[in-house]
Amino acid sequence: MTPLLVLCVWLFGAAPQAPAPGEVIADIRVHGNHLTTDDEVIRLSGLRKGAPVTADTITGAEKQLKASDKFDDVQVLKRFASIDDPKQILVMLIVNEGPVQIELPTGPGAASMPARMVKRSFGKNFMYMPIIDREDGYAMRFGVRIAYVPNARTRSRLSFPFTWGGERRAGAEWERDLSHGRIQIGTALTSSQHPFFVQTDARRQAWARAEVSGLKTHLGVTASVQRVNFGGAIDHIKTIGADLTIDTRLDPVLPRNALYVVASAEQVRVTPDGGTARDPFVRTKIDASGYLGTFGQTVLVARVTREDATKSPPLYFKSLLGGMSNLRGFETASFAGDTLVAGTVEIRSPITSPISVGKVGIRVFADAGTVYDKGQRYKDQTLKQGYGAGLFFTAAVFHLNLDVAHGKGAGTRVHVGGGFSF
Repeated sequence: MTPLLVLCVWLFGAAPQAPAPGEVIADIRVHGNHLTTDDEVIRLSGLRKGAPVTADTITGAEKQLKASDKFDDVQVLKRFASIDDPKQILVMLIVNEGPVQIELPTGPGAASMPARMVKRSFGKNFMYMPIIDREDGYAMRFGVRIAYVPNARTRSRLSFPFTWGGERRAGAEWERDLSHGRIQIGTALTSSQHPFFVQTDARRQAWARAEVSGLKTHLGVTASVQRVNFGGAIDHIKTIGADLTIDTRLDPVLPRNALYVVASAEQVRVTPDGGTARDPFVRTKIDASGYLGTFGQTVLVARVTREDATKSPPLYFKSLLGGMSNLRGFETASFAGDTLVAGTVEIRSPITSPISVGKVGIRVFADAGTVYDKGQRYKDQTLKQGYGAGLFFTAAVFHLNLDVAHGKGAGTRVHVGGGFSF
């Protein structure tokens, strides 16, 4: 192998996967360790300088380090140690010991004693994230999500959301990240007031969900069981559904020349408390938005939404029209029905620099939509219309939307929504 070829391969950080005859370990380097000494990491790997490199050298060292249970994550990399002699191999041991903390000495003579790094205790693996948000037309929701993350190697977390205000919720959720997706399992108790029927909607639910993610697509399957107490009437519900998301946006706040589509179908079986199961029905939804860059940073947005069911669903499953979600200029949940059709045309223009940490912008829009029940036809409906202008602001985990809109035949309203997202 010529020195030039060796140099090229070495610069790109990769040695051949299959060892060449005569390769030996010229050096071993350790990175990422805080608690375990370099010599101890090397000893645990089973490697030694001068040993021949075989087909099992790298994988064997990685297995031995993982088997020691001292590290959350391990990588063993093979690199060239010399440009002139490709048989001289450098092995890099990259380890992650998980959460650690600095412990300051206490007691007599503490001022002259050095601080030391120790393994973080169990309680330190908990994280606390505030929940503060407000959806247009609903009361403020506030609370906390407590999450426990065992270590980086498990790629999973257990969290407990608790909220008060517009929605009272107490739940437990477990999720695990996969190489191309994730799995979620959860259970929750929720209580809120239905904005249209003004009835208490209290639920006990449990669900499981699996997602597969591609470059621009996400496919999910969800199954759930629920006990719904709506205005004193109790139903037991079983659902199973699938959803597909296509998302080509680079910036969710101000995307350009992009498409965002969410389509879902869900089979629902309702059994009244103490009664017999009713025939199942299917709920479908498609929400599609297109973003076209025009002059400067200005973006033209077009959105179409349709919700439907194969038969008239229970009241708490009705589609709701009105408010910031689909028809500004009208109060949130002004109308309810079995089928919803709505559309929006909007022009967004930021007034801050593209490199700013936060984004502030203005928008003008026109909304239209209708809802109707089974037995009625879309062409016989009169579209409700709203139009207006607003401001949007987003910075890191905070976002805020403020719109002023006039609803045709309904007067002028101010719509406010926002909160923190983590």
